[in-house]
Amino acid sequence: MNQSYHRFTELFLQLGLPSDVDGIKHFLENHSPLDPSIRLENAPFWTQAQSTLLRDEILQDADWAEVIDQLNAALRRGKQ
Repeated sequence: MNQSYHRFTELFLQLGLPSDVDGIKHFLENHSPLDPSIRLENAPFWTQAQSTLLRDEILQDADWAEVIDQLNAALRRGKQ
């Protein structure tokens, strides 16, 4: 099994979002806290393509799953 470790910045690039520290911070501040009843991939701020990427990577337990879990946790924490 050849798994890669992906960083938040790489995930944000995959999602087509600003991937610098300020861009990630801004995204998290604007979209947190995500209601616990909403699955990450169903959050209203994703495009269809972003939602599909997140859902598929988690379902396949792909290389991206760990960092997507980290994003999910960060969005649930709320404003810091």
